[in-house]
Amino acid sequence: MKRRLWQIISTVLQNGYIPGYLGFRLYGGFLKGFCVPTLNCYACPGAFGSCPIGILQNFIAQRMFPYFIVGFLGLVGAGVGRMTCGWLCPFGLLQDVLKKISRRTVKIPRWMGNLKYVTLVALAIVLPFLQMETWYCKLCPAGGLEGAIPWVAGGALGADAMEGLAVGYFFWLKMALLAGFILAMVFIKRPFCRTFCPLGAIFSLFNKISLVRLRLDEKKCNECGFCARICPVDLNAYRELDSPECIKCLDCTRCPTGAITVEFGLGGRL
Repeated sequence: MKRRLWQIISTVLQNGYIPGYLGFRLYGGFLKGFCVPTLNCYACPGAFGSCPIGILQNFIAQRMFPYFIVGFLGLVGAGVGRMTCGWLCPFGLLQDVLKKISRRTVKIPRWMGNLKYVTLVALAIVLPFLQMETWYCKLCPAGGLEGAIPWVAGGALGADAMEGLAVGYFFWLKMALLAGFILAMVFIKRPFCRTFCPLGAIFSLFNKISLVRLRLDEKKCNECGFCARICPVDLNAYRELDSPECIKCLDCTRCPTGAITVEFGLGGRL
């Protein structure tokens, strides 16, 4: 419950600009100049900050090296790895909640985890550089939910800010991707995080070297499978500690025998 509370608070803090929803206008304060450590759409009417993947693409599309965002992502990754995915991401919260609808869990092949790296390289780096367009933003399901749908709804309500809004091919393609992922979220644990999130792909590279790491006491572990059952990304924690797929939710530290613990830095136990 503690993690869920953090997810809710983070979602509200990241998307709590109420005038944006009422007047359908983006927040324009100083916070917009900073990016959040999660995949959260810049175009969401309630968003205070900017999306790191959006910033990354904008720099690349302008053929400029993204020093700031590379440094920012490097600091977050080196500090906590994918922990922001498990504790702070609004779209991660949606996936966790929707999975509660069904007790049936469909497992996806492990190779599908590599798709997020393909997404990162192809849609967030290569295509933006070649075509000078933010291609991932055009397709991002999180952006579709947080940004596209509110703006189109505003247009349907006749909001002044929506004058001239056109709903075209990419909107419907984004909606199709969003619908597909939402359906998958009911039966598959965190399908978006595991297959289509470029930010998760970046942070996963730091999981084994980040300051926040998991540790296993083999003497206490009886391989009961408890950690595997509760893992939100279908990992066997006692065999796959700090895997690139691990979102460091720390649920596995609830191990009945206390075999799994979390450590910080050079070995200081939390």
